[in-house]
Amino acid sequence: MKLLPTRIAAVACAALLAACSMKPAYQRPDAPVPATWPRDAVTSGSVAADIEWQAFFTDARLRELIALSLRGNRDLRLAVLAIEQARAQYGIRNADRFPTVNAQASGSRTPGANDTIASVYTVGLGVTAWEIDFFGRIASLSEAALAQYLATEEGRKAAQIALVASVANAYLSLVSDQELLEITRQTLVTREDSLRLAKLRFDNGVTSELDLRQAQTLTEGARVTLAQQERQRMLDENALALLIGQPLPPGFTTTAAIDSVQLPDLPAGAPSDLLTRRPDIRQSEQQLVAANANIGAARAAFFPRISLTAGIGTASNQLSNLFSSGSWGWTLAPSLVLPIFDAGRNQAGLASANAGRDIAVAQYEKAIQTAFREVADALAGRATLGEQLRAQRAVAEAEAVRTRLSDLRYQNGVASYLDLLDAQRSLFTARQALVQTRLAQLQNQVLLYKALGGGWSEPAAEAAPHPPSQ
Repeated sequence: MKLLPTRIAAVACAALLAACSMKPAYQRPDAPVPATWPRDAVTSGSVAADIEWQAFFTDARLRELIALSLRGNRDLRLAVLAIEQARAQYGIRNADRFPTVNAQASGSRTPGANDTIASVYTVGLGVTAWEIDFFGRIASLSEAALAQYLATEEGRKAAQIALVASVANAYLSLVSDQELLEITRQTLVTREDSLRLAKLRFDNGVTSELDLRQAQTLTEGARVTLAQQERQRMLDENALALLIGQPLPPGFTTTAAIDSVQLPDLPAGAPSDLLTRRPDIRQSEQQLVAANANIGAARAAFFPRISLTAGIGTASNQLSNLFSSGSWGWTLAPSLVLPIFDAGRNQAGLASANAGRDIAVAQYEKAIQTAFREVADALAGRATLGEQLRAQRAVAEAEAVRTRLSDLRYQNGVASYLDLLDAQRSLFTARQALVQTRLAQLQNQVLLYKALGGGWSEPAAEAAPHPPSQ
């Protein structure tokens, strides 16, 4: 009777320990970025992450390419498969929290005394070494696996956002390639006409060979540029085919001019919005949650592990009596293992888990800083590219007028042929720069859409599993 209070205390202590968790309380680190953007930015309006890519990109050809890439891109397919693998790993870890029941059957025959044979047959159910998770070790490992699974989910979303932006940029590059090719072809036709005229004037002794050679240089220079641009277009087509995971659709063409592509302006919102809008930041935070849970498992390794082996079944020395009355029985064998000396293994495991958590914190903070920098860069581009485009358009218009006037002056003998050639060269350069500036402006809008978390919308029917109760 004197042992009764001791037993009651032991049971109470076990019940208390069953609710223990060695995992440290999770706290989200402070964002290591300013509270505002480095330049004025519109913060109200539709959030980029809430604008589906079908609404942001209005060009029908571009939307077709994005849809093809979401079905055929291999990088995105790998991200989806990684989710399935992480889901399975979480299922394995979560199953460790429950006992495994196995059906067991055996039979043996051994020689006995006086040439007799001893037979033993058993059939039953058994639970083998089920660890009772008093200190939350298995629960912490399960939570870490769940966080890793959720991180792969966020990684897939980040991969889709990057893919949508890459396809859009590749398409815009093709549009600019086509327009640059058209400009170069027009310039080449003009220079070939000028070369024929220069040769005719040279053959009739009106001009010197210098004018002829200058016209020839400009003509061949246009052919060089045309070959370079044709090669660049083929390279961009190959890059786009890789992104969509298949050859470009038969008869595929881009829109005629880069100016015909229009993309909406986006509000930047507050820097704190990135914490919930960018999947790559949420991915880093889930990895931090997993690292935090691993500390709980490493701490629990210092405490006893209590496991239970149990069985129920029937045994008989004859198969015919195996299920008869009186042959049934059960076994229950708890065990406790307490680490005493492990040469510092558990301490090293805890140190490794703590270091892993510190690494995850640094990676999380870097993800935030990278996102902040990407948005700030896109805002800087939006603030300056519009004025650059306006000025470049004015330059191209002025060069067109200059070329027309230089041609009139040359035809009337007022200006030299060198002045005309210089004006034509400047006009060609200005028209190319105008297309490239417009391309940079559109790609900057795509960058801002991507940096703000646009290009992904959460399916309504999709739901992630809930964390296991502790």
